[in-house]
Formats: sequence, structure tokens, C-alpha cells
Amino acid sequence: MTSGGPRLVLASSSPRRADMLRRLGLDFEVRPPEVDESARPGETAEVLVERLAREKAAAVCRDGELAVAADTVVVLDGEVLGKPVDDADAARMLRGLAGRGHDVLTGVAVLAGGDGRLATAVERTRVTFAPMSAQEIDWYVRSGEPRDKAGAYGIHGLAALFVDAVDGNYANVVGLPLPLLYRLARSLGHDLLALLAAAQPR
Repeated sequence: MTSGGPRLVLASSSPRRADMLRRLGLDFEVRPPEVDESARPGETAEVLVERLAREKAAAVCRDGELAVAADTVVVLDGEVLGKPVDDADAARMLRGLAGRGHDVLTGVAVLAGGDGRLATAVERTRVTFAPMSAQEIDWYVRSGEPRDKAGAYGIHGLAALFVDAVDGNYANVVGLPLPLLYRLARSLGHDLLALLAAAQPR
């Protein structure tokens, strides 16, 4: 990065989010936050993901840094589906998703350390699953892929076999809507294109 510019910090333990930023060529540090991700009474999915993204960014950001944080949930019939607690819970979620559409919501927060300027927003994408047999659900659960994924599936992995349609931003379903991140950073006066240029070898 350029001298005097902010150091980019990803407030996440998600390898998928880190991989998306690496693929862009950004130079950043991964710093997983310690935040209670439990929903508060009466909290909607939109409010939940935006609040958690904001809290994650605040938990890791220091002076001279630009912290990026996100939180993703799957919403089916008004029920927020986070990460499954075990394989049985994963199978339950997949039975509900099979053959139907659902929403994926990601709250994104960009926080400038030092002056505390913050930009947040929520991205929504509609995903439709093909019907899944009991055998297919069992096979997918046994693959282990659903265990650390909101809604018990990873669209970038084996679950791609069962996703019929995506209406909206695909990267949002993976966990980090990049166009939204770009706009939020720019709203704070930080152009990711400039950070990309600074990260390129001379």
C-alpha cells in the first residue's frame, strides 16, 4: 500500500471472504473478531447482520486501519438460518431449502480507524434450490461442507449441484458482496482501486 495509506483489515475468520479479497489482489491482514453472534429479541435479519458486521469491524479496527467486516444469514419463511449446530440440524435446514427459494442477506461494514467514520449496508440475493432427495441431502451432509456455512450450504462448493437460480449478487451468497464493499469504502473516501494499484508489484 502507499505510504501513509490505511492498512486494510478483514474482520473475519471466513476463508471464503479472505479468498475473494486475495483474488482481487488486495494486501490485507486477517484479524478474526470475538463477537457474540446471537440475535437479540425481536431483531430482524436485516438489523442482525448489519449490527454484527458493525460490531465485528469495531472489535478489530485500530488507528490507521480500514476494517472490513461482514455477516451472512439465510432466511427461509422468516426464519434466520445461521450455521448448523450439528449434522442433524444441517439436514433439517436442507430439507426446508430443497425445491424452494430463499433469501441470503449479508451485512457489510467498513470502519475507518482513528476518525471512526463508518459505512454499513445490507445486500439481499434470492437463491432457488432444486428438489433434493433424502439420499442427496444425506450425501451432502456427510461431505462435511454444510458444517460452517450459514443455511448449511456453500454455493461455491458441492452445493452448486443443487442451486437452480441466483437472482442478485453471487458473491453475496459466498459471503462478501464485492460491489457493495467497493461503494461503502468509496463513501468513506477510500478507493479500493487505488489500494489495488498500490498492492501491485512495480
